[in-house]
Amino acid sequence: MHQRSRTFGHRLRYRLWMVLADLDELDGLQNRLRLLRRRFGPVTLRTADHGDRSGRPLRAQVEGHLAEAGIDIAGGPIRLLTMPRILGYGFNPISVFFCHTPDGALAALLYEVTNTFHERHSYLVAVPQNQTGPVRQTVEKRFFVSPFMDRDLTYDFTVRPPGEAVSVVVAVRRGDTPILTASFAGLRRPLTDGQLLRAFVTHPLLTWKVTWGIHWEAAKMMVKGARYRHRGAPPRQPVTVGSVRS
Repeated sequence: MHQRSRTFGHRLRYRLWMVLADLDELDGLQNRLRLLRRRFGPVTLRTADHGDRSGRPLRAQVEGHLAEAGIDIAGGPIRLLTMPRILGYGFNPISVFFCHTPDGALAALLYEVTNTFHERHSYLVAVPQNQTGPVRQTVEKRFFVSPFMDRDLTYDFTVRPPGEAVSVVVAVRRGDTPILTASFAGLRRPLTDGQLLRAFVTHPLLTWKVTWGIHWEAAKMMVKGARYRHRGAPPRQPVTVGSVRS
């Protein structure tokens, strides 16, 4: 769901599904599941689609960002929440890495944002020890995403980490003025061939529809008077570090 509340009103809501996978277990999952492929197939999950797209081990990339921010997860699990490729095509406006310590405690969240120009930037925020309830974090917007929004904005994240359900809410504001709220909420299902087939059939052409939907909603906003912003160069650093929000 996206709800814009400033300059002009606009709301959209679409059904979608995502995969939650432990990076250390991904090879085993793809060996076990017929529908979750490494290469072309109905449903494909490629680690090379994430990070710097170099094909370097994705876990090592995430751990490198954590180390630069002074966060040590001591080899704990890193779980990726993302949309897979569908029939070879993939596009993820946002993917989330849940970074845990060996005892299972959530230590940090890495939000990987990709725009329609195939540029990418990530936001990394630590999670306080003994965190309970929703995780609340703040980071300054550094990266061009929507052509109808400026860069001098702030993101407020509210995340309920994966359990039986998961939710990610991004509230965008300028100072104390709310601009937009975007959210995803999902119920957990076992990662099996049967569930993948069901998701594939009930949400046909998932990632294709995401890209189509972005451009369709942009056209409707332009009719409402949305003004195009200059894109500019992406940030030189691949990651922006944010802070905990009280």
